[in-house]
Amino acid sequence: MSVDLLDNEDAARAWIGEAFAPTAGQWKQLEGFIDLLIAESAQQNLIASSTIPTMWVRHIADSAQLLSLDTRDGDGLWIDLGSGAGLPGLVIAILSDRPVLLVESRKRRCDFLRHVAAELGLANVEVVEAPLERIETRSAATISARAFAPLDKLLDLSARFSTESTRWLLPKGRNAVKELALLPQPWQRMFHVEQSRTDAESQILIGSGKITAKQRGKR
Repeated sequence: MSVDLLDNEDAARAWIGEAFAPTAGQWKQLEGFIDLLIAESAQQNLIASSTIPTMWVRHIADSAQLLSLDTRDGDGLWIDLGSGAGLPGLVIAILSDRPVLLVESRKRRCDFLRHVAAELGLANVEVVEAPLERIETRSAATISARAFAPLDKLLDLSARFSTESTRWLLPKGRNAVKELALLPQPWQRMFHVEQSRTDAESQILIGSGKITAKQRGKR
């Protein structure tokens, strides 16, 4: 399905306004997050410096589009794998009331995520500082991952968090179709590909359901 690309900062902000109708407080939180992210990026490698002039397109709208793709009713747990700079997890937490679990193994990044959640008053955010393999299993309504791992490894590692109703939202850049084609057929059938709103060359894998080891062996 084709979408209108958000190719400038004004367009990105306008789309967020139309899609989510943020309150004044939410706009302030988004702007505060941008300020904190830019400041921290001078201390550690959170985002590419070349993306700073286009923060609303490259990071805020790019993250928010995942929330717009989770069209089901409900407020279940959203797990963001390899959250890093809090993209998309912190944007999801700002624009929704969903409980959001940010999974990140690097201490400095976890410190940053906790700092942002505290500064912005995001009571719906929990940060877990550990490799995914060591995290207690929870049932996820939604699982997102932005540049976390190759698709097959990502699904292997996160399968135990999925249920029959889990929604998978996985930005995979220009290689989405190729990565999907390498999966076992049962896994392939769970996913479809949609165009990113923020990059003509990027795509998002959208899936529904429970990933099982038994499916992995089926071609």
